[in-house]
Amino acid sequence: MTSVPSEELRSMAMALDSGERAQLAHDLIISLDGAPDADAAALWETEIGNRLDEIDRGVVELVDADEVLRRIRARVRSL
Repeated sequence: MTSVPSEELRSMAMALDSGERAQLAHDLIISLDGAPDADAAALWETEIGNRLDEIDRGVVELVDADEVLRRIRARVRSL
């Protein structure tokens, strides 16, 4: 494989339209994460089912999104 100097590669990437740059950026970031966990989808399905069951049984208290955002903003301001 022929190596392209990073500055030349950067210039070529910047010449792409915004959609192509976004796709390239996405692909590069994904490539840093490694292989996906083969069991992840099944584990998430189980977790989602458990959480829905807790909601149905009234075990957890649901909080309105506006309230959650208010709490987050308050915490950030206190840092």
